[in-house]
Amino acid sequence: MHTEHSTGLSKELHDYRKLFYGINEISVKVPSVFKLLIKEVLNPFYIFQLFSVILWSTDEYYYYASAIVFMSVISIISSLYTIKKQYIMLHDMVAAHSIVRVTVCRANQEVEEIMSTDLVPGDIMLIPPNGTIMPCDAILISGTCIVNESMLTGESVPVTKTNLPDPSTNSRELEDEIYNTEVHKRHTLFCGTNVIQTRYYAGEPVKAIIVRTGFSTSKGQLIRSILYPKPTDFKLYRDAYLFLLCLVGVAGIGFLYTVVNSILNEVPAGIIVIESLDIITITVPPALPAAMTAGIVYAQRRLRKLGIFCISPQRINICGQLNLICFDKTGTLTEDGLDLWGIQRVENTRFLLSEEKACSESLVKSQFVACMATCHSLTKIDGVLSGDPLDLKMFEAIGWILEEATEEETALHNKIMPTVVKPPKQPATEHKPADSEEMELFELQTSYEIGIVRQFPFSSALQRMAVVAKVLGEKRMDSYVKGAPEVVACLCRSETVPSDFSVVLEDYTKQGYRVIALAHRKLESKIAWHKVQNISRDALENNMTFLGLIIMQNKLKPETPAVLDDLRKANIRMVMVTGDNMLTAISVARDCEMILPHDKVIVAEALPPKDGQAAKINWHYADSMPRSNLNAINQEVIPMKSLNDSLEENQIIDYHFAMNGKSFAVIMEHFQDLLPKLVLHGTVFARMAPDQKTQLVEELQNVDYYVGMCGDGANDCGALKRAHGGISLSELEASVASPFTSRTPSITCVPNLIREGRAALITSFCVFKFMALYSIIQYFTVTLLYSILSNLGDFQFLFVDLAIILVVVFTMSLNPAWKELVAQRPPSGLISGALLFSVLSQIIICIAFQTMAFMFVKQEPWYEVWTPNSNACNVSMDDHHGNNTEHDDHNIKNYENTTLFFVSSFQYLIVAVVFSKGKPFRQPSYKNYLFVISVLALYALILFFMLYPIQSIDKFFELVCVPFNWRLVMLFIIIGNALTSVFVETIVLDIILWKLVFNRDKQRDSHMVTHPPQEANDVWGTRLLSFLCFCKKKIPKAKYMHLAQELMVDPDWPPKPRTTTEAKPPTLENGSYQIVTIT
Repeated sequence: MHTEHSTGLSKELHDYRKLFYGINEISVKVPSVFKLLIKEVLNPFYIFQLFSVILWSTDEYYYYASAIVFMSVISIISSLYTIKKQYIMLHDMVAAHSIVRVTVCRANQEVEEIMSTDLVPGDIMLIPPNGTIMPCDAILISGTCIVNESMLTGESVPVTKTNLPDPSTNSRELEDEIYNTEVHKRHTLFCGTNVIQTRYYAGEPVKAIIVRTGFSTSKGQLIRSILYPKPTDFKLYRDAYLFLLCLVGVAGIGFLYTVVNSILNEVPAGIIVIESLDIITITVPPALPAAMTAGIVYAQRRLRKLGIFCISPQRINICGQLNLICFDKTGTLTEDGLDLWGIQRVENTRFLLSEEKACSESLVKSQFVACMATCHSLTKIDGVLSGDPLDLKMFEAIGWILEEATEEETALHNKIMPTVVKPPKQPATEHKPADSEEMELFELQTSYEIGIVRQFPFSSALQRMAVVAKVLGEKRMDSYVKGAPEVVACLCRSETVPSDFSVVLEDYTKQGYRVIALAHRKLESKIAWHKVQNISRDALENNMTFLGLIIMQNKLKPETPAVLDDLRKANIRMVMVTGDNMLTAISVARDCEMILPHDKVIVAEALPPKDGQAAKINWHYADSMPRSNLNAINQEVIPMKSLNDSLEENQIIDYHFAMNGKSFAVIMEHFQDLLPKLVLHGTVFARMAPDQKTQLVEELQNVDYYVGMCGDGANDCGALKRAHGGISLSELEASVASPFTSRTPSITCVPNLIREGRAALITSFCVFKFMALYSIIQYFTVTLLYSILSNLGDFQFLFVDLAIILVVVFTMSLNPAWKELVAQRPPSGLISGALLFSVLSQIIICIAFQTMAFMFVKQEPWYEVWTPNSNACNVSMDDHHGNNTEHDDHNIKNYENTTLFFVSSFQYLIVAVVFSKGKPFRQPSYKNYLFVISVLALYALILFFMLYPIQSIDKFFELVCVPFNWRLVMLFIIIGNALTSVFVETIVLDIILWKLVFNRDKQRDSHMVTHPPQEANDVWGTRLLSFLCFCKKKIPKAKYMHLAQELMVDPDWPPKPRTTTEAKPPTLENGSYQIVTIT
């Protein structure tokens, strides 16, 4: 990299590469309104609505056609506005800092200023001293940068990027080492990240070689995952289309019947065409999309009141099915940083008592405090100390002062100009508080300063960082190391490590503290300043003296435990996906009881193939065990689940898997067979890169989980977009990708979203069932009337469609969500036993009572085929003849029409009341005041029309006069219909069949044990009803349930601790991997 690419590109080579690689731009094109309109209008529903409107217009049914057109236009405009707004937000986010002016070095040592769009891989970019937004991925070859990588990692912590080591100046480095983004992350400036400031030495500018441009960059990949996510499938919408196909089939039967019946009765061809096509628009209601959208719109409004904003309304329904939530850790479950709990120093190989503060006067010159003062990666940005929160808290705890060389000083010296730390003025007495402004202060007798000569940044692979420092006035330098206690202890001389080290460490980790160990070594006098700059860290990090422990606390947000407890009670599984350290993540998972105290955590440490050896997974406990108990680990058996436990994903489990991003990548590549088993019980996924978070969500979805994702950083964007329900706690970049954004950065939005999702889903079921019944009721009414060559009148249709159906649909959707999150989950699709029984039983009841009314009216003694001269009501002949002036072309006026109009009008209201259910997902219907008022008003109005006929109203609706006795008979038929419908829905379905046959989501009993899917309270009753209903015991449909069932009887699962699983290369016959477990 240094030898071949550090000189820059010639103008000719640059132009050639630009042709090859293209423009360095991440462009998000905003489609025109016309394109979006065409795409939206080509939806099958809108095409069918257009067909219906044209048909109704030819039949002079203008009023309802106008209403449908109006609703469709509003729906299209709303949809276009939302989609356009999303595109604009994403475009603005990308364009805001995609195109900047940059300075590049050419091969002839010239400096040229160009647009960032002209950059190509191989260009040498000069990073300006005051920082910039990186327009590409580049590798730093000279100088140092302070970078904010929150765009990628979600952690808004300045990171120090150092230049890539030059192998030619360091014989220890491999000459043929190949650049790798992951390995050389500490030297790579990623696209979209913010370079806050740079440091250069002896006038040498900060240079970086461009390695990736455009959509190939880290930011480009993130934007691509937002723009083109894998489509999210939802059973409700699949079932809805299947149900509509059934209605189309029913409509086809009606179409054929109408055509045949009309031909036999010699009806004119024009009328045959209109009436036969009209039966299709009756069976498949064009108002269905608007009706289904109503509940979602109301849910969206309620979510807005809760501070949750939605840019993808269709996802609200899917949120009702969520059974697994992935949480980011930092800023989501916990506060944004760590707090110092205390320190525990070591003297004479023994731990002293823990101390709350490290800033006492007696410790100022101790090696322990010197390590805390120097072993960090802090820097000053605009005079403010910035860096890793852990380092910041540690440095603030001792109250020292950090001074950096200015740009002028740096330019005058070489790159050995050190950062200096020194103690503050100390309080005169120990009795006065350290933060008192009125304390007496004194200066240390001699000037005590420490210069940080060289830093070895924290390495997640090594789990430590190191520095070389020198106390002012002393000849020999010091080496300090800070890192994971087990790692640091191994670098120290055994005689300096306390014998109870493991016991003390275990005690802290079990309490959920983050423990950092410190070590020190006095370097030999022969190691000079210049030699330190080229020395390897291996030469420094050995034979050290163990100094003690720093105990940090990552505080949970106050609301976290309560929210997770609510989710646990609701049988919703929780997973932590974080970019943070795994030990910290496991500790936080235990603190918030995502992992219960008695549960075991098995860490899967996967290693890629190396030196001819196959990939392997090492299994071990996450809990730190005392050395005296190490031998007992092999004998400890992880409790297996009882066969009587539920197959649901939320059963009481006794073990959890934890892994980091590197292990996850190895398992994804080499252990595909094991992956479903691991994600089934995987709870902690640490050090996960943005694309790995997305992959994890996809793997969980592959085993049929409905996955929610809650995060607050741009690194969560892909996962937020891919999840069934992604909710961002940030209103910045993440909100562009996330379907939901919470105004308040609190996870209380998660149960609120699920509650509203469940309410919206049940509302969708209610509306769909109601619209299906409305179609079938009207279809059967019209079919019966077609049999006597009659039909419903235009204003009868209008009254039913507008006054009854639309009013009921838009008010029955107003039920708010139930106040608590319950363990029971709503069904995911329409094709389920309970829903089908509900719809089919109500169809049979309505058809039976309509047929009864149609047949009974013909049996009445006053009945005759109605003519303008008919006088069944015995009205005066003057009034009677006054009504005979109009000619009835369509044979609307007859006794059958009047009877069926009243009976069917009541049937719509009956099924609306029956289907509008409350608990456990929605508030009871009687609390939906608008619905109650609307239904009662319509009942009263239709009852008034039926029992007290008014001539002008009868004329408007084309009704005929029938005797009062028949009106009473109709009333009794309607009451009988209502009682039968209510009995079947509430008693037969909700109590008998639901509890004994259909209940697959039964809540836990007092012993917190869930029953298997078809287990009944009454075994004999279940067997009988199951036989009658053709219900057989089936294998669970969800893959994760089926997998859990298999693992229950697998004696080799979970893997035993301190064992290894190896993956053998795939055989030629098939691609499966042979898993070999080695103890």
